[in-house]
Amino acid sequence: MIQQEKTKLWTWQFTIIILTTFIFFLGLQALMGGFPAFVTGITHVPSKGGLMTTAFMLAAIITRPFIGILMHKLNIKKTLIITLLFVIITIVLSFGMESFPALILLRILQGMGFGIITTLLATLATNLIPSERLGEGIGYFGMATSLGTTFGPMIALTVVHSFSFQNLLLFTFILIIIAVLGSFFIKSRKNDPAVRPVQGKKSVLDYAFEKQALLPCLLVCLFYITFSGIVNFIDGLGSEYHFGGKVSLFFLIIAGMMILTRPLSGRIYDRHGHKFLIYPASVSGIIGLILLTLTHSFPMLCASALFYGVAYSVMQPTFQAWAVSRVSPDKKGTANAMSLSFMDLGMAIGAGTLGNLASFVGYNATFGYSGILLLLLLGIYLAGHIAASAVNKSMKTSA
Repeated sequence: MIQQEKTKLWTWQFTIIILTTFIFFLGLQALMGGFPAFVTGITHVPSKGGLMTTAFMLAAIITRPFIGILMHKLNIKKTLIITLLFVIITIVLSFGMESFPALILLRILQGMGFGIITTLLATLATNLIPSERLGEGIGYFGMATSLGTTFGPMIALTVVHSFSFQNLLLFTFILIIIAVLGSFFIKSRKNDPAVRPVQGKKSVLDYAFEKQALLPCLLVCLFYITFSGIVNFIDGLGSEYHFGGKVSLFFLIIAGMMILTRPLSGRIYDRHGHKFLIYPASVSGIIGLILLTLTHSFPMLCASALFYGVAYSVMQPTFQAWAVSRVSPDKKGTANAMSLSFMDLGMAIGAGTLGNLASFVGYNATFGYSGILLLLLLGIYLAGHIAASAVNKSMKTSA
């Protein structure tokens, strides 16, 4: 009975954290889709709309290392609740606001809140996951974040076009209130490894960075550059071929693939390791991007979503689980912060670089060129795997 309790994954606490995470991501990602549309509408300058996303992401990226430092000194539950209330205040201040500088400032503040809250939730979740079920547990956590990321912008565009941006703010306000209520049921234990000070290490860099987590973080950054291209330019491809509103089905297919593959991929990770996932997921992602390069019909678009959806479903939780597994228990928070920051960095890089590329070569070719990044990812991963195998053999021989 003791062993069963130890390996149980779906505890009440884990369930609350997963639900709170999904609700929070749904709300903030809805604003991610709504703010650019609203700002573009009032300024008639699309680049200013894009700055709403850039400011948000950069604020989150810059904030995460600092929360990694402070996490060892703060009560995670209280910090989570206070930061959620802070985000609510920024949402309230957004009502009726049409000043571009003020809106940029609010997006920066929301990005800071997003960086703090996502790191805290990820750390709370990984602390509860049994080590032998790490891949499965992070897979479910990743599903909560990914579904929120997928459905948030879709809901945002529907609400903004059918009602108003103020209605979207109200929708997000209600969701974050629910997230606050859920946070009151979360227990933050003082003896959690990730909230204890790092023993024997005192520099800021030791709290904010862990070199053992760097390789999976770099790889997840490469993948999210390609995902940024999907998020930002799939609608442009759909407009080019007159798919209309049907292009949103691309994200629904990806969401469906997540629901189907995440539980299975998590179990594969726990039993066989990340190599049984990264290789097939990379190939599937490359096929999906090649199909996008060739897309001129709606069925082809759906086929590309199936293949890319497998890659998206597998990559993020696998790299995050790998990053967390490579560090000591007291550095889980740092590994989570690094993984999330590199994901956001990939999104920011992709939006700018692939956007400039699309203006020269078109949408189809842009997706094809982004496929080169997955080939690079695969090459780096293979090289790392060969190097690690060589080191292991050398150690066994010397022993």
